[in-house]
Order: sequence, then C-alpha cells, then structure tokens
Amino acid sequence: MHSAVGTEPEVRYRVGQLVEVRSAEEIMATLDENGELDALPFMPEMLQYCGKQLRVGKVANKVCDTMTRSGMRKMEDAVHLLNVRCDGAQHGGCQAACLIYWKNAWIRPAEGAPDVVTPDPEAERKVFFELSTIARRVNDDGEDVYRCQATEILRAAPRVLPLREVDQYVVDLRSGNAGFWSILRALLVGVFNRYQVASTRFLPRFLRIRGGLTWGFLRGVEGKTPTGSLDLKIGELVRIKPKEEIMKTLNTDLLNRGLGFDVEMSRHCGRTARVLRRIDTIVDEKTGRMLHMKNPCIVLDGVVCEGVFSANCPRAITAYWREIWLERVETPA
Repeated sequence: MHSAVGTEPEVRYRVGQLVEVRSAEEIMATLDENGELDALPFMPEMLQYCGKQLRVGKVANKVCDTMTRSGMRKMEDAVHLLNVRCDGAQHGGCQAACLIYWKNAWIRPAEGAPDVVTPDPEAERKVFFELSTIARRVNDDGEDVYRCQATEILRAAPRVLPLREVDQYVVDLRSGNAGFWSILRALLVGVFNRYQVASTRFLPRFLRIRGGLTWGFLRGVEGKTPTGSLDLKIGELVRIKPKEEIMKTLNTDLLNRGLGFDVEMSRHCGRTARVLRRIDTIVDEKTGRMLHMKNPCIVLDGVVCEGVFSANCPRAITAYWREIWLERVETPA
C-alpha cells in the first residue's frame, strides 16, 4: 500500500469548511512565469473571487483523465470550492463551466484570517492582464489556442492513481468527500471492471459475465448513429430516456456523433430536469482550440457526473446530452 506504516495522509481542508481566497498579489507570488503552481494554472476568471469567503465543496485529491483515458490521477494540495465554476470569459466564451481547482496556497481558513486589505485596482488590472495574456496565444494558422486548468490537467496530476492505493480512500473519508459505503461501492465496481477487462483477454466467451462489459453494461450498435432534434429551449422540462433506448443511438465506442454516453450518465436515466443551457462552443482540452459544435448539446440543471462508479472522483464534470436522448415533458409558461 502507498502509506507507510503508522502514517496517514494529511487532510488540510474538509467539505463544508469556510475558507477565504487570498488576494491577487498573494496568489501571484506563488505562481511561476507561466502563471502556474505545480503545473496548475491560476486563470483570470478566478480573480473575481479574491478576498471572498466560500465553502469547500470537495477536496480535489484526484481527477479522472478524460484525455488519454488512463484512469484516475493523483492531485496534490487542492480543493474545489462549492459551485465555483469557470465562466470562460477569458477563454473565448468557452461554455464547459468546469469546476475550478484551488491550490491550498491560494486559500486560507476563514476563521482567524486577517482583515482583508483594500484591493489595489491598478495592481489587480496588472495581474488580470498578465494572466489573460498567458491564457491565450495565436498559432501559425491564426487560430486562438487557449490554456486553462482542463488543458493542463495531466501535467498538474501526472501520476496515475492505482485502485489499490489506500490513501485516496482515507482522504475521501476524512475530508467528507465520500462515506464508507460510497467508498466500498466504488472499490467493488473498480475491481469488477478490472476483472471484466481481463476476462475479455483471457477467458472464452461462454465464461465471461455479460460478454465482459464493464459496470453499467453499456453496448452500442454497428453503423451510423441517428440524429434527433427537439429544438429545446432554456427552462423546458425534459425526461432522460431509458438506458435501453439511448444505447440504440450509440456506436460501438458509445458515441453519438462524437459525444459520449457513459455509466455515470446512465444513472440519471428516467430523471426529469430542466434545460439549463445549450452548448455550442467549448475549448478542446487536448489541443486548446475552440470547438464549434455542429449539433449543440444540452446541459440539464443539477445533472453532473457524481463519480459514483468512478472512485468517487470529485471533478463533477457537467453532463452533455444529445436531444435524441431526451423527451419533452412540458414547455415553460
């Protein structure tokens, strides 16, 4: 196991704890010439929270790798603040609304914090300009290319976190990220998935459980995936279709025209929710280029990845839905 005998991983902050974001000058003093601390960028969109008191939403001890699919990766000394997401204002209007990472060095416990010094507008403007300059460049083709926490996440969390590493579960429990039964469920699902993957390599078909599919047992179909449009508007109430219906719209890679459907999304099948927004512009985390979707996808109010079957990942990525996966319940008044 990862921990030495008799030692436990440090948990500096806990879920629900009130903290204060340090001043722009204090945070800038922690950053290198690339505007980063431990390869994690401090983004210009974060400056608006300097000096404010907010609560810890989750301790960001790990992060799922959505770029190379390497699994869970270890994040050091960071938290997510409750409901604090990037508005994309300095990243071309990106609509991903990623949950922001805050290094421990950028915050402090609110209790006993010194009185907030009146901010210097000129100094803040200088910091904003510096960070905004770092966040965007123009490539040789004249395209804007962006840097943000999402594009740099593999550098900020370079080590793959094995399922067997006990420290992550200790931190989850002690920080309030997850309870005992949630941790046990995630661990059992992880073990089951590894068995399923191994079974497809070493066992004959008749000995495999559900054909070797991982938990959730999602399976797409061969051929071109169908399209569908409801022309949904913000505020409309919709219902997520049953998993069996959605699987008919997926290819063998569980994609519908490039947009994935996964086991965490399948947990919400049958749920009703209101349309929060339509997404048509998003930064590609692999390249930093802006993607303009030919077929906008839908974000539903309150529906995010909860990491239930993904080692209780605290990243809370917004789930994107094709309209063909939804059905209208009613229209807004």
